[in-house]
Amino acid sequence: MSNAGVTIFDGAVLRSIDLNLPELEHGVTGAQLLEISESKVSESLSGLSLPPHIKDAAISRVSAGDGVSFRITEFNREQASEKLGVFVSAVADALTDTPVVVSILDGSTLKLILEDEDDFAMLAENLFTDLDEEDKGKLPKRQIRKALSLMGAEMGVPPLSDFPILENIIKKHDADGDEELGQAQFAELLQPILQEIADVLHDKPITIVQNVEIFNGSKLRKILADEKTLECLVEKMVKDNQGRADLIKNLMIENGKELGLPPLSSENESVALLYETIQSQLTKRDKETSEASAEEEFMDALKDILGRFAELLESTPVYSATTL
Repeated sequence: MSNAGVTIFDGAVLRSIDLNLPELEHGVTGAQLLEISESKVSESLSGLSLPPHIKDAAISRVSAGDGVSFRITEFNREQASEKLGVFVSAVADALTDTPVVVSILDGSTLKLILEDEDDFAMLAENLFTDLDEEDKGKLPKRQIRKALSLMGAEMGVPPLSDFPILENIIKKHDADGDEELGQAQFAELLQPILQEIADVLHDKPITIVQNVEIFNGSKLRKILADEKTLECLVEKMVKDNQGRADLIKNLMIENGKELGLPPLSSENESVALLYETIQSQLTKRDKETSEASAEEEFMDALKDILGRFAELLESTPVYSATTL
């Protein structure tokens, strides 16, 4: 799946890959087979080199955890074809669970933002507001770096690790230090920095590869349907004597990934709002509920809350990208 310089690999393309091997006169070693397998997969993924964690997982599955012995073992054509299929399936499964997004950053996204004065003004205002946590109306220059990080590859700004020249651009525009700027001054400083980033990327585009975790409520629905699993998660948390509101909040934060919940720090406003609403409702219920009935109603309250999350995520999935 691709769109405007962004390609998403979710494993679907590998489900129909050609598993035929070239003619083999004397069989093939495991080491040779791994090279062939990786080459075939890469070709089907538009030349993408497999991220190390996906490659390692595929090797572990095809070698049954013994990569050393596998590499020196010789396979005939039929055996090799079967092992190739196992390797490909392992990669496809990994990409289905956690798709990979490949973005080509060439400055075009930034140029579009900069060409529309209203778009840029809104962007600068939103960044300033997000960073001005104390609502002082002032930010130190050094927060420009954080603003660029918040924009990220989705808005055409590569991470510093992939774009070290960014540090030079920041220093060139004197966008460091503790001097405080108002919102208008912040925007005036940000604009030429984005323009230079766009110019550099136009001359020399870079490719960013990211893992994408999708929170769409499906995992949460499975947990809700499996009461034993849910009870086990709760048992981990009930050792401390804490109110129901705190217990459920801590359960969601500490076991969020296991439950299939997006992180509390998610930039998705609807998710953040739902967390706040639920916390408010839980606190109110804790005050109104007696200790005797609290224990009896706890699981029902928890299921109700997690059910609301599932509904939200089904209607508006949350995507969390991590640069590889």
